[in-house]
Amino acid sequence: MRILLVEDDPQLGDGICVGLKQAGHAVDWLESGRAALHTLATELFDLMILDLGLPDIDGISVLKEIRRDGKSLPVLILTARDTVMDKVEGLDSGADDYLVKPFDLDELCARVRALIRRQAGRSSALIQHGNITLDPAGHTVLLDNQAIPLSAREFNILHTLLENSGRVLSRERLEESLYGWDDPLESNATEVHIHHLRKKLGKKLIVTVRGVGYMIAKATHQPSTTPS
Repeated sequence: MRILLVEDDPQLGDGICVGLKQAGHAVDWLESGRAALHTLATELFDLMILDLGLPDIDGISVLKEIRRDGKSLPVLILTARDTVMDKVEGLDSGADDYLVKPFDLDELCARVRALIRRQAGRSSALIQHGNITLDPAGHTVLLDNQAIPLSAREFNILHTLLENSGRVLSRERLEESLYGWDDPLESNATEVHIHHLRKKLGKKLIVTVRGVGYMIAKATHQPSTTPS
């Protein structure tokens, strides 16, 4: 998943970036509200982590503006402002979650997973698709209850496709979920990762829609045979 971090504290921002990248996310980091608004006008992200005490415009103003623009991007406020009224203002302005500094990185990662899960309309922490089970927290994939080793890139592509099952995603959209601004992008890397996923999980799992992109069809649910 691709995350936009808006935080003006260099030490804290660097630590968050490292932690989120270790958790498998692509992270882009900005230090001002105006830069965030400019970036959000032209690029897509799965989630934004937003500080309130920014050096140019307040984080609440950033939040209100993106909501006025109709953006449904999940936003997690990360701030030292800890009064009840601060929390109420943040949530009423359109934030999806509110975490007070200092915080535990494991909790931040759990909240990020919860917001992504909610955005995808899932209630379960696990993603189940036929005989495949993906655990975003544990970074594990099971096929017929057998663990399947995946690289970090393979896992992220599979995660993104499963979160969007039934939708065709372009190669560019998949690459956005894998690479931040500072990450090197190798030619044909996405095609190579998808080739490996097909070898490990079945060649029919990921469908190529020529000229458009890739998709995983929605899983068909078998009717229950349990007597009523």
